[in-house]
Amino acid sequence: MPVTLIVTTTLTELEAGTGKARTAGGSLVPMSDVIRWSGAAHPYLALFDGATPLALYHTKRLANRAQRLMLYARDRGCTRPGCTTPAYHCQVHHLTAWQTCHSTHITNLALACGIHNRLADKGWTTHTTSRGHTQWLPPTHLDHGQPRINTFHHPERRYPPNEDDDVP
Repeated sequence: MPVTLIVTTTLTELEAGTGKARTAGGSLVPMSDVIRWSGAAHPYLALFDGATPLALYHTKRLANRAQRLMLYARDRGCTRPGCTTPAYHCQVHHLTAWQTCHSTHITNLALACGIHNRLADKGWTTHTTSRGHTQWLPPTHLDHGQPRINTFHHPERRYPPNEDDDVP
């Protein structure tokens, strides 16, 4: 299991690369060690105003293993309508671009194959519906406001339940 190290310091000491940082256990460690360790880490940045927590950010835009497993189970494959690429051949797509929101939260993620993941740079937009489905909206020069959902990986979504079916 990977080691998690939590340290706190001031912005001044971090920028200067000098001084000491305090671990969550109370130990003081040289700032040079903190900087060296962060090179192989997936650091998070917690911002405080005095003792009031303001925000938590992380420097990686990659989904972690748990998020990927959740996406495999939820999306089952590329979410772009018409695509049949299975989940194991997909990338994790940020519904709102990471550069805009800096969020790799599961509610901002969906699966997309490599080809369709790059469509976001060409004017396509994606969002999640109130039912948790990923909708793709093409740029207006291709289509005028017709968001679509890929049902290929979810055959249960293709047809509404038949109310005439006998229920035991």
